[in-house]
Amino acid sequence: MYCRINPTVPVLDRYFNGQDIKTDFRLGREALAVLLDLLGQEKVQHHGWGATFETLVFLFWLASGTSYRVVSRVFGMPRSTVHRIVHRVTEEVVAIRNKVIHLPKTPEDLVAVTNGFAGLARHRAFGKAAGAIDGCHVRIKPPSGPDGHCYRNGKLFSSIILQAVCDHQGRFLDTYVGWPGSVHDSRVLRHSPLYRSLYPPPGHFILADGGYPCLQHPLPLITPYKRPVRGVGAQRFNWHHSRARSIIERAFGMMKTRFRAIFLQALEVHHTFVPHVITACAILHNICLGADDIMAPEEEPEDDVEEDEGGDGLEAVSCAPWRDQLSAEVSALEEAPPDHQYIQ
Repeated sequence: MYCRINPTVPVLDRYFNGQDIKTDFRLGREALAVLLDLLGQEKVQHHGWGATFETLVFLFWLASGTSYRVVSRVFGMPRSTVHRIVHRVTEEVVAIRNKVIHLPKTPEDLVAVTNGFAGLARHRAFGKAAGAIDGCHVRIKPPSGPDGHCYRNGKLFSSIILQAVCDHQGRFLDTYVGWPGSVHDSRVLRHSPLYRSLYPPPGHFILADGGYPCLQHPLPLITPYKRPVRGVGAQRFNWHHSRARSIIERAFGMMKTRFRAIFLQALEVHHTFVPHVITACAILHNICLGADDIMAPEEEPEDDVEEDEGGDGLEAVSCAPWRDQLSAEVSALEEAPPDHQYIQ
C-alpha cells in the first residue's frame, strides 16, 4: 500500500517548485540527480513512499544531525517510519560504494592523479604520488559497558576512525571505517584491506603524515622527516610534501562542512550503525565533487602534529632510503620560489 506525500511540507514545496535545496539537503540538484540515478540502478522498489521521497528524508536526516525526532516533525510522519526509511536508504547508498569510491581504473587515470600531486607539491619529484592518506575521528556517543573506554581517543572524546585515501582533487579513492578512537592510525592501517593490496603500482607511493610509519613494503608510504628537521634539504622536502599531503585534510574539511551536523557533534545513533553513516557521507562527498558541487572547508587544515609512528608489529621495509632519494631530487631540482623561507 503506497502512502501519500504531503507537498505542502516546506522542504518538499521547495524541492518540487525548483527552489534551492542545498540548505535542506546539503546537495545541489545535479548531485541529487546523480545519486538518484545510481540508487535507481540498484534499488529494489519497496512498497511505501517511493524512492525519491525516501532519499530526501534520508538526506534531510543527515543535514539535521541524525535526529529522527526533527525529521518526524518536519515531514509529518511517525518517528518509527523515519527510522525504517533512514536505515534502508543508508544501506542502499552504502551498496553503491564501489561505483563511487574506487582506485584509478586506467593508466590514464593514474597519470592524472600523479601529475595532480606533482602540481600540488610544486615539484616533479612528487610525480609518483598516487594518493594521500590520513585518519579522521568522528564523534560518537560511546556504548555503555566495559568496552566504552576503547572509543576514547587521545583528544579525550569518544570516536570512531575513518581512514581514507584521496586523489589530488580530494576525491576519496579508498575508505575504511569502524575502529575505536583509541586505536593508533598505524594499527588501523595494518588491518585495512589497502595495506596488502596491489595499489599503488610499483614505483609509486602514498603520502602520509608523521603518525604513520615510513614504508616501502608492503604499502609504499612516504612520510615527512621527523622534527627537529636537520638540513635545508630535509626542510625543503617537508615543505613540498606538506603541500601535496594536505589535500586529504582538505577532503575531510569539505565533507565536514557539507555534513557539519554529523561531524561537529556526537552522532546520535547506535555505534554499530556509525560506520554505515560515515561511509554514506564519503560516497555523497565524491558524488558532489563529480557534479562540481563543492563546499570549501570552513576551517583551515590543522598543522601537522608530530606523533609516534606506532610501527610496532609491522612486518615492513622502511622507505627511508627512498625518501632520501626524493629529498635529493628536490634539492637538485628546486622549483619553489627562490625567496621562499623554509620554517623548521
